[in-house]
Amino acid sequence: MSKLFYLILFLLFTGLWLYIYIIHQTPPALQKYSDITSTQLKTMLQNKDFYFVNVHTPYEGEIEKTDAFIPYDQIENNLDKLPKDKNAKIILYCKSGRMSAIAAKRLTELGYTNVYNHILGMHDWQSKGYSLIKN
Repeated sequence: MSKLFYLILFLLFTGLWLYIYIIHQTPPALQKYSDITSTQLKTMLQNKDFYFVNVHTPYEGEIEKTDAFIPYDQIENNLDKLPKDKNAKIILYCKSGRMSAIAAKRLTELGYTNVYNHILGMHDWQSKGYSLIKN
């Protein structure tokens, strides 16, 4: 019986090892939007050529040159506030980067092809010494 036990144990561990190996060989799902840092965003704002959207809810301020405020979970209800051209460059931001990532994913699902997410959001923006507009 001990040989059978060790054989079963060996087969279980071999199967587990193969499963883990195969998972790590499979490429992760492709993210269809790009992440940008606060430093990159600051540079891009100097020669602004994009539509800039604050998606944080509730409203807690904004970065200069913001074009629109659209709550991250209301993207589909506010398509009229977005560029009609689905190839237009759109940069989204929020307070921490979580809401803007959700909104960026949704925009790509809706067919937008040039979407950017400001990772770490307004928290990081302020930590770099850049100011927010508070209304």
